[in-house]
Amino acid sequence: MSDLLERLRGRGWRLTAQRRVVAEVLDGDHVHYTADEVHARAAERLPEISRATVYNTLGELVSLGEVIEVSTDGRAKRYDPNAHHDHQHLVCSRCGTIRDVHLQGDPLSALPEPERYGFQVSEVTVTYRGICPTCSADS
Repeated sequence: MSDLLERLRGRGWRLTAQRRVVAEVLDGDHVHYTADEVHARAAERLPEISRATVYNTLGELVSLGEVIEVSTDGRAKRYDPNAHHDHQHLVCSRCGTIRDVHLQGDPLSALPEPERYGFQVSEVTVTYRGICPTCSADS
């Protein structure tokens, strides 16, 4: 069973066939699908699943804090199931591929106290950008 499914079961979240298939589609280490990609993959497993059900389920998963909504460069939102694992993102500037990366140390400590301007900083989001190997090979 996937990490996401286990977490949802632990919360007592009712796993209908539709919710289960959406959670199964999101299973994986570097999964960052758009809602349309989630729907297409879910429909392969459960042909009668509607786009509205996928969007509603993704919204619920984000509200529960079980999935992170990732927005980059005005592209379609993507959904990351690794909400409970500290990580940042590496994004291809050409195709939009997203990979999870794990930093050494605490990224919050990289911001010196004088640069915080009195803010009580509670969260850090680091996004690395570059060109992925596939797009580099196409150049």
